[in-house]
Amino acid sequence: MSIQNVDGRFIDVNGAQLYANVREGDGPTLIFLHYWGGTHRTWAPVLERLEPKQAFVAYDQRGWGKSANAPGPYSLTQHADDARAIIDTVARGPFVIVGHSAGGKVAQLLAARKPAGLAGVVLVAPAPAAPVGVTEELRGAVTHAYDNEAAVRQGIDMMLTNGELSAELRQQIVEDSLSAGDDARLTWPRESIVEDVSAGLDDVKVPVLVLGGSHDKIDPPTVLAEHLLPLIPTAKLTVLEGTGHLSPLEVPDQVAASISGFIAQTR
Repeated sequence: MSIQNVDGRFIDVNGAQLYANVREGDGPTLIFLHYWGGTHRTWAPVLERLEPKQAFVAYDQRGWGKSANAPGPYSLTQHADDARAIIDTVARGPFVIVGHSAGGKVAQLLAARKPAGLAGVVLVAPAPAAPVGVTEELRGAVTHAYDNEAAVRQGIDMMLTNGELSAELRQQIVEDSLSAGDDARLTWPRESIVEDVSAGLDDVKVPVLVLGGSHDKIDPPTVLAEHLLPLIPTAKLTVLEGTGHLSPLEVPDQVAASISGFIAQTR
């Protein structure tokens, strides 16, 4: 499969150039935010399965992938500001934010601001806006998760996935996870993982779809049901079967179908 009619380019965003894959087409425009350790490539299997005229932008967040040279800070607030700037530059009309894991936490922060044009939010294996069960031991382990290739590969097997991924996708995860400099890589375990960005979520009016992986060891559906859904009155949870935390790579068919069904309801 391949993604049709995609324009890959750098976009000037808040004093940095961020790399993005952009497709103009039918709205609402989907704004894809990758996980801590991912890049725009994380979403490729999902994008390949969307309707060929669906408008979207999937970009490398500040400090990652082809945006690795973008200067800091690399905070949740900066990432949300960058997403807003991307939206203002690319989106024509209504848009839906689609955030995965740490990108899901950024999506919640941005949704709480209630930006004009926001039509909905899809949270894929999201980190809850208010941290849950984050111990010093966990933060220490996360700090070293992307130290080197061996550490990344161990994380793929032990924490991130359920079952088999192709050798090509495993290599992609390694490359993406090691793409960031120290400042971008360490901001999540040192700061963002414990930051509470839940203020204002109780006033979000647009529909919110939460996708949890049945075998997710990081943000399982039980945690999302207990600690994320109560924060957002409009949120509804769907469980994706047979997947761990990296559902966009593991079960892209399910993720794409869920997003497409959600979009149909927002139009």
